[in-house]
Amino acid sequence: MKSALTVLKEQFTSFYLIQRLSLYELKSNNKNNYLGMLWELINPGIQIAIYWFVFGYGLKNGGQGRADVHDVPFFIWLLAGMVVWFFISPAITHSSKSVYTRIRMLSKMSFPMSAIPSYVILSKFYPHLYLTGITIILFQFMGFPVSVYYLQLPYFMISVLAVIFALSLITSTLSTMIRDVQMVVQAVVRMLLYMSPILWNMEDLLSDRLVTIMKLNPFYYIVEGYRSALLGEGWYFIEHYQYTLYFWGLVLVLFIFGSYIHVKFRRHFVDFL
Repeated sequence: MKSALTVLKEQFTSFYLIQRLSLYELKSNNKNNYLGMLWELINPGIQIAIYWFVFGYGLKNGGQGRADVHDVPFFIWLLAGMVVWFFISPAITHSSKSVYTRIRMLSKMSFPMSAIPSYVILSKFYPHLYLTGITIILFQFMGFPVSVYYLQLPYFMISVLAVIFALSLITSTLSTMIRDVQMVVQAVVRMLLYMSPILWNMEDLLSDRLVTIMKLNPFYYIVEGYRSALLGEGWYFIEHYQYTLYFWGLVLVLFIFGSYIHVKFRRHFVDFL
């Protein structure tokens, strides 16, 4: 618990520097592209179009189009889930390798190492905000206007930041010591796309027992929460309060464990390079 408090304190005391570094990270990743940061929106748009074509048409009814999901057109249902996945996927993969790829530069600065995954995650969060805003605008013209359920959207944004940061403390520490962990993380992230209710509605295709097992994945909670907010389907975190308690219990366990191993091994990080 002491390690968790230490990490929390470091996040608050270094928040301004984390914010500055996250903006620098975002700009530096796109500085050599003519379209610059527009690629942060173009790439997700291309991928959404591909997934919609393959899963919405190519694999259903002989190419006649996938049926609606709970009276919601498949493309809109897909977009409401994909919008958060384009933050989850790069945030997990990049934060897991954030320490060992930057430690030589930052070891000379007065900068807590626990803040390295933080600013990398935050740099991926800015494009997510823009993409979510564009999605909200599109939904206004597709029959899904802004509703009172949008008030839960900031809650789910905080939730996804919390779970990814907790995971990043574990993966970035282990990846620094054992490089193979990064390959495992990338493989798991590819699996999560299909183990989360993003491309297909699990409740219509799987048994109740399998759905319960799938819900052990914390990103199931995040994706369904975003959908409930964007599509105006209800107060997901209240209606599924037991799932909410499980989610935050899992985040707490991951954070405490991640903080412990991070604080324990970070003084030796340079030795593993």
